[in-house]
Amino acid sequence: MSLKERIEHVNTRIRQACERSGRQPEEINIVAVTKYVSVEATEAVLDQGLTHIGENRLQVAGPKWEKLGGRGTWHFIGHLQTNKVKDVIGKFGYIHSLDRLSLAKELEKKAAAENTFIKVFVQVNISGEETKQGLAPGEVPGFLEEIRKLPHLKVIGLMTMAPFEGDPEDTRPIFRGLRELRDQLNEKSLTDEPMEHLSMGMSNDFEVAVEEGATWLRLGTLLVGKEEEN
Repeated sequence: MSLKERIEHVNTRIRQACERSGRQPEEINIVAVTKYVSVEATEAVLDQGLTHIGENRLQVAGPKWEKLGGRGTWHFIGHLQTNKVKDVIGKFGYIHSLDRLSLAKELEKKAAAENTFIKVFVQVNISGEETKQGLAPGEVPGFLEEIRKLPHLKVIGLMTMAPFEGDPEDTRPIFRGLRELRDQLNEKSLTDEPMEHLSMGMSNDFEVAVEEGATWLRLGTLLVGKEEEN
């Protein structure tokens, strides 16, 4: 399929998932994960009207941003090293992987210096897998109380990564768990404004994520293809 056809196919599946779960497609945002494609392919994604671009490695994202950074909104979706924060501020409007206080403090320091604000998702390890990054659910309330002291960070939601399952239905408890955690945290008013968003769902399981309340989907190979290993 062409890029346009893949986008149409994904949008159809999102609409169908929304119909099954009583949601509206307008509630769902797509981050086109372009980590495995070239600058030219990333530009083609933007040309098709997908304005949110996701990257997880700065050495790969850098050249793309230098050429295309005037277009679209850029999301950093991978593990972010503290010493790389300076390369993110001013380029990436969203961080999906805030998982420790040292990172939060460095983001605050650099954002304050640039007189800018950055939208962040707190990454939560709902599955409990040792190979997954993120806070344990029980650690999140205290973490949010600390983040509240950092005025240049705006926590807009939670993020999680589900295990890759042969049957996407098996990921449902993970996505449901993140939604329930977000709702519980909002009841405690731990952030200045209620957390609206859930960043969850990838190419293998995004329909289940939509049914369970995802507002941001991170879609790579299924949507934009894969040209090269980086």
